[in-house]
Amino acid sequence: MVRVRLKLILGAVCVAACMVTVAAQTPVVAPKNKYSPSDDVKLGQDAAKQVEKEMPVMRDSEVNGYLTSIGRRLAENIPPEFRHPEFHYSFTGVNLKEINAFALPGGPMFINRGMIEKAHTEGEVAGVMAHELSHVALRHGTAQQTKATPYAVGEVAGQILGAIVGGTRGQILSQASQFGIGTYFMKFSREYEKQADILGSHIMASAGYDPRDMANVFRTIEQETGSGGPQWLSDHPNPGDRYAYLNQEAELLHVGRVAQNTQQFQQVQAHLRTLPPALTAEEVARNSKSGRPPAGSPDAPPRKGNIPPPDSRMASYNEGNLFHVSVPTNWRELSNNNSVTFAPTGASGTVNGASVFTHGVELGVSRNESHDLHTATTELLQSLRAGNPQLRAPQGYDDSTIGGRQALHTIASNVSDATGTQEVIEVYTTMLGNGSLFYVFGVAPRAEYDGYAGVFRAVVRSVQFVQ
Repeated sequence: MVRVRLKLILGAVCVAACMVTVAAQTPVVAPKNKYSPSDDVKLGQDAAKQVEKEMPVMRDSEVNGYLTSIGRRLAENIPPEFRHPEFHYSFTGVNLKEINAFALPGGPMFINRGMIEKAHTEGEVAGVMAHELSHVALRHGTAQQTKATPYAVGEVAGQILGAIVGGTRGQILSQASQFGIGTYFMKFSREYEKQADILGSHIMASAGYDPRDMANVFRTIEQETGSGGPQWLSDHPNPGDRYAYLNQEAELLHVGRVAQNTQQFQQVQAHLRTLPPALTAEEVARNSKSGRPPAGSPDAPPRKGNIPPPDSRMASYNEGNLFHVSVPTNWRELSNNNSVTFAPTGASGTVNGASVFTHGVELGVSRNESHDLHTATTELLQSLRAGNPQLRAPQGYDDSTIGGRQALHTIASNVSDATGTQEVIEVYTTMLGNGSLFYVFGVAPRAEYDGYAGVFRAVVRSVQFVQ
């Protein structure tokens, strides 16, 4: 387990997915927009910070890792004309029981736990996510604002939260938490809803999901009963005959290799059943009024034992505009604003409020002042030691390479806070063109290290820098 306290700069995360040929599909044209894509990014980032403060965001690596694996596949299959290099897609669970999901301009997406729990298949989860992803790709949030009363960019962020974060009938949280100055922004028009449905069905087909699952989950949402009706419908008005036209569109699409993982979907649903019940929007609103912070679902600590060994097959990941890397196919990406980690199920979690992992690799970039590889590597290890006082490393380094660049390599030891046992930490470092230090950490318990050493080397050999 390694605690890393470094300033990292990583690009957006995507993974290659199967591409298919889609014929005779309904064309989709993005609406006019006076805002720039960079405006979308700023609005989404500002709004996401408020979501983190006001909503019970989940810190559960199993849930968020699963959502990220679906979201990455969908994002990789956005048609080229709707891709924006500035956008950074992320996928996070919210500990609310209502069926709901929303995506902010620029890419942050939040999916209610109730959405996962009520879904019948992974394809239904992917259907809602593809719909929300399409709103982002088509830039419907700022396009909606383009047609409305003009506000400065900073003011628009408040309106986003006032509309998308709602309880029953989309009102409770916006009233109780005083998110924004309006509640109409991003309550999309029926025209935009149908666009998101159609483009979402295209993305699903390209990613290997059956678009009929989107039609099925919308029918489930419409049939959901309760006080005030389904929350999702308050912000997503039904364009009319949604189930019919989505099934008709599905007939025009060719679905590639089926992407959904039934076993993992069932595992995540089973995992959610072990957690305390999700909150209702009304409960969160009451907590907010009383001044209590949102009760998110904290990540459990890594489990001891029963971690699956690395798969012999490798999957490739494209880390934005920085590098490409390949890791075992049974390792999941666990990304946040500061790092990217690949680890098997059960090997990551939280200990004393810090995100940790016991098996896997972490890759990142550290800023330094020296611009000298040897000195920068020594400073990196000193930083590691500050968060891991029992870490021990040799004085010297071995020569190596990463992505064709000169690199250094060393093997350190540590005592894991999660398991209390000895662990091995392989460290690889190289300098980037801008003077920053790129590193790879490989972590495994000492008793299991022989089964991971070759995998760590294979991961390092696979790294290819974009520039």
